[in-house]
Amino acid sequence: MSFEKHIHIISFDIPYPPDYGGVIDVFYKLKALHAAGVRIKMHCFEYGRPQSTELKKYCAEVFYYPRKTAKSFLFNTLPYIVLSRQSEELKSNLLKDDAPVFMEGLHSTFLLPSEEFEGRIKIVRTHNVEHEYYENLAKVERNVFKRYYFYNEAGKLKKYEAVLRKATTIAAISPNDCNYYSDIFPSVKYIPAFHPFDEVSSLPGKSDFAFYHGNLSVGENNEAALFLVNKIFEDRKHKLIIAGSKPSADLVKAVKANPAVSLLADRNPEEIYELVRTAQCNILPTFQSTGIKLKLLAALFSGRHCIVNAPMVEGTGLEPLCRIANTVEEMKLSLDQVMSASNFPKEEQILRNKYLSENFSNNVNAHKIIQMLG
Repeated sequence: MSFEKHIHIISFDIPYPPDYGGVIDVFYKLKALHAAGVRIKMHCFEYGRPQSTELKKYCAEVFYYPRKTAKSFLFNTLPYIVLSRQSEELKSNLLKDDAPVFMEGLHSTFLLPSEEFEGRIKIVRTHNVEHEYYENLAKVERNVFKRYYFYNEAGKLKKYEAVLRKATTIAAISPNDCNYYSDIFPSVKYIPAFHPFDEVSSLPGKSDFAFYHGNLSVGENNEAALFLVNKIFEDRKHKLIIAGSKPSADLVKAVKANPAVSLLADRNPEEIYELVRTAQCNILPTFQSTGIKLKLLAALFSGRHCIVNAPMVEGTGLEPLCRIANTVEEMKLSLDQVMSASNFPKEEQILRNKYLSENFSNNVNAHKIIQMLG
C-alpha cells in the first residue's frame, strides 16, 4: 500500500484488545485510517495491558512508553491523567519528522504546549468534556479517597482545558461535546465514534433475556447495573444478564439476592457482542450524559430492541432509534412491551441502517480526519 499521508497517534492506553469504550474508538480509528491509505506511527502509554502484535498490521511503527504513576503527581497543579503520560522518548520520536500529531484524549496532551511543536498540525480527540466526566464519577463514587481524587482532578482538568487553544483542531466525539468546545475554541469538528460494525445486523426472532454491559469498575456503570438489579428487575418478571469487568462487591451481593439476574465477569469482546446480538433487549441506563457510549452503538448496530434513558442519548442524534424511558415505571413498561414482542420490526432495522450508515461510517469519518492533516 502506498501512503499519501503520514500521522502520529498518541494513545492514552494500548488500544488492543478493543474491550472498553475509549480504546474501541482508538483501535477502529487507526484501522479506518490505515485502510484509507494513511501511514501511522502509533505511540501507546503502557500500564497493565500487554503490548500488542495486532497493532503492527495497521501501523508502520508502534512505540510503548511506561505510564508514570508517582503518588507525588497527585499534588501537582497539572491533572494526574496528563502528568502521568509524559515522556522524553515520545517527544524525541515525534521530533524526528514533521508529520501531524493526533492526540487521543486530554490525557495525551502533555506535549501540546511545547514550543518545539509550534507550527505543527496537532489534532486533539476529545472523548468527553473531561472535568464534567470526573465530577460525575465523584458523585457516584462511594470510596471517600477516590471521591476526593475525582473532585480534585475535575478542578485541575477545568483549568488545564485552556491548553486546547494550542491545538490546530479539536475532534469532538459527540454533538454535545462539539457544541461545548465550539463555544470556547476556534476550530472544532464533530467526528463520531469509531466502532467495529459495518452494517446493522439485528437478528430476527426473539429471546428471553435483557442485557446490560460495561466496565463495571467504573462508578457510573456500577451505579447503572445496581439500578437495574434493585429497581427494574426486582419484581423478577424478566431475566437480566449483566456482563463486564471487575464488578463491585455491592453488585455481586445484589445479583446473588436476585435469581432473575446473572452476572458474567471479565468476558472477552466476542462473548459480549454475542450477548448484545442475542438479547431480546439491550437495556442501557446511564446517569451522566458525557461523550457517547460505545455500548449504545453496539446495541443499535447488532442488537434487537434498545431501551435507554435520556442521558444515554441526549445530544447524540440517536434518540429516534431507541425507546426512551426515564422513570422506573416507564422502564418497566417498555421492558414488558419489548420482552413480549414476537420479532424485531423490519422498519426499525431499516431506520437504523439508514441513519447509522450516513452518520457513523468509519470510512467517511476517517476521510474527515484526513482532511485535517493538510
